[in-house]
Amino acid sequence: MSRSRTLIKYVLLQGPALALLVLVLLLVRRWTDYHPWIFWTVLALWIIKDAAMYPVYRKALSSNGRSDSVIGARGIARERIAPSGYILVRGELWRARLREGSPAVEEGDPVRVLKIEGLTLEIVPEREE
Repeated sequence: MSRSRTLIKYVLLQGPALALLVLVLLLVRRWTDYHPWIFWTVLALWIIKDAAMYPVYRKALSSNGRSDSVIGARGIARERIAPSGYILVRGELWRARLREGSPAVEEGDPVRVLKIEGLTLEIVPEREE
């Protein structure tokens, strides 16, 4: 997904919260007598917060919600896998299962992701490829 589409997606996701903030500020303004600069300051801080958080969310938004982006990725076994266990792929911990007929994988060994089924990755030892 292009950067501009990712940014648009982020802005659209943040829009309802911003609109709710404006509504709450306007209602509070109606019931109290605060200075208008408070409204604009809170609004500006909220927008700055959203801008600062964009880099954090950009990767998740650009993946388009597809978990198949890990297919073909290299991972590291976090424990002995025979036939299942946990691996670390791109900084995320995943449940993994060895492809049928593959030898056991020891902790720290590199593996390659073949496919994803639900929340479990099918893997092979990298040396087997």
